[in-house]
Parts: sequence; C-alpha cells; structure tokens
Amino acid sequence: MRRRAPTLEDVAREAGVSRATVSRVVNGIRNVDPEIQQLVRRAIERTGYAPNRAARSLVTRRAETVALVVSGAGDTSDVGQNAFAARVFADPFFGRVVGGVVGFLRPRSMHPVLMFAESAGAREEVLTYLRQGRADGALVVSTHADDPLPALLAEARLPAVLFARPSPPVPLSYVDLAHRDGARLAAEHLLGRGCRRPATICGPLDVPASRERLAGFHDALARRGHSSVPLAEGGFTVESGSAAMSDLLDRHPDTDGVFAANDLMAQGACQVLVGRGRRVPEDVAVVGFDDSSIAVTCHPRLTTVRQPVEEMAAEMARLLDEHIHGARTDATSVVFEPELVVRESA
Repeated sequence: MRRRAPTLEDVAREAGVSRATVSRVVNGIRNVDPEIQQLVRRAIERTGYAPNRAARSLVTRRAETVALVVSGAGDTSDVGQNAFAARVFADPFFGRVVGGVVGFLRPRSMHPVLMFAESAGAREEVLTYLRQGRADGALVVSTHADDPLPALLAEARLPAVLFARPSPPVPLSYVDLAHRDGARLAAEHLLGRGCRRPATICGPLDVPASRERLAGFHDALARRGHSSVPLAEGGFTVESGSAAMSDLLDRHPDTDGVFAANDLMAQGACQVLVGRGRRVPEDVAVVGFDDSSIAVTCHPRLTTVRQPVEEMAAEMARLLDEHIHGARTDATSVVFEPELVVRESA
C-alpha cells in the first residue's frame, strides 16, 4: 500500500504546536516567533511534509513565481524572435543573470519563468501574464535603450525591478554598475603598462551601458593628454569584435592597447591580433569588460573589468521580493562597483 503523505496535522503533532501555527510558518506569514518557526521547520524535515502549492497560493494569493523577462524593442517576425532568443542564449552574461536570480529564489521556494519581450505582441503577453497573477512580479533585462516595457510596467503599477538604469527614467527599482568607473580602470591600466596609442572597441551606441563605458574611457585618457582616441563600434559578439579590431588595425596600425567593452569582443580582438602576427600583450595589450567565463578560456586569458553579474541579479531578485511583500513601496537603485582583474592579455 502507498504511504499516506504527511499533513499539516502531522507536522503540528510533531512540533507540539497548533495546525494554525504550522500554516502560518508554511505560508511565510511573518508574525510567528523565530524559535517556533525553527521548531516547525525541523518538524517539517522529520515528517517529510511538502506543501501543496495550489492550496498555498489560495492562502497567500501569490503565484510564488516571478517572470524573468529579456526585453528588446521593435516588432519582429518569427524568424526575428528565434534570432533574438539565440543571441540571448549565446551570451554568457545572460547565464550569469539566471544563476544569480535562481540562487536567490530557490531557497525561498520561488521559481522564475523565462519570457521574451522583443515585440509589441510579446510585451502585451508579459503584461497580461502579470495582470492575471500568474507571476508575482517581473525581473527585466533590457537589451535596447528604446525598450518601452519598463514604462508599460510602471504605468500598470506591476511589481518589477530592472537590470540596468532605465533610459528614459521610470519609477521602477533597478540595479546597475558604475560603468564609467570600470572603463577608467581599463584606461589607467593600459596607460600604466606604457601604452601610448590606445584604441577602443565600444558596444552598440544605442545601449546606455556602452555609452557610459566609452565616456569613462575617453575621460580617463583625456585627463592624461589623449585628446582623440580611435574607435570602432561592435555588437557585443566575438564576430563584431573581430571586425572592429581589423578596422582599427587598418586605420591605425600602430595601436598598442585596446579596451573592448565586453569580453566577447575582446576575444574577437585577440584572435585578429594573433592572426596578423601581433603578440598579446607584448605588441598590443587587450582589456575586456565583464569577467565572464570567456575571460579565462580566451588565449591569452583576459585582463578585464569585473561586473559582478550574479550578485547584481540576486540583488534585483531581493528588491523584487521586498516589493511583492510590501516591505518596500518606493523605487530605489543599487549601483555596484567594478573591479579590475589582471591576467595575461594586459
């Protein structure tokens, strides 16, 4: 015969408390003495009790799910939607975001639902999903400065937190990095190595973070007498970094230092430099940005500016949890500090 599943009553008997007390602990109601909470949790472990998620949702009126939304701008065809998803999964940055979000949510018995919002129709699906209560809130990673989703979420008064400062500003909480400071670290490191003809491969200039990194790099160099710095624009991919590096070498063959605005483009730059007979870092020093997994698999291993993506994503989830539970009502911002990680490329 199949063993009967443990019930709230079983846990209550094991813990020596009332069924109502066990219910409050299971449903995360906060007015329970911490010692009693621990007593109940130990009883849950001993009995093997597993809450019924559907029943729990009826009590808490929460889905215990959050939407992790990767958002863009513009309308796309089905082919465009597939390409959008493929670009997302190819970028190690997104995997780090997922890791940070899951690391925060899992111990709290909450789960992310991945959604793409790269078109007007997809954005409406996200809004409907949230309005219907199928997720308690949204964690939004925007890939385009003109993304209308943050403003739509704010207008609908739906709980949401953004990865990166919104442009234009909207009354939603966000986490971000001090991008200018990170680029300054890269510039100062290249100059400290003795680079006299530095150049940069920036990210897409319609992305705010790209503009901030470029401005920080230019500012640091201007303070050291470099009034003009060669520039090539990339698209945050290895291929675009290769194309940009080739362009820079064609126009400025005496380049002796390169700051690439992410590690993927830095990897592409290194590949081109080696292919053209330039030694890295002896002839051309290369600094990336992100400190992603690419940084340690690249040859040579990349000196890069660390963006603590996992910690930022976990903080984004923490802020959303506070908004969902009413512990925070006003929008806030948390800005993380970058760090230079020195390896072999510079």
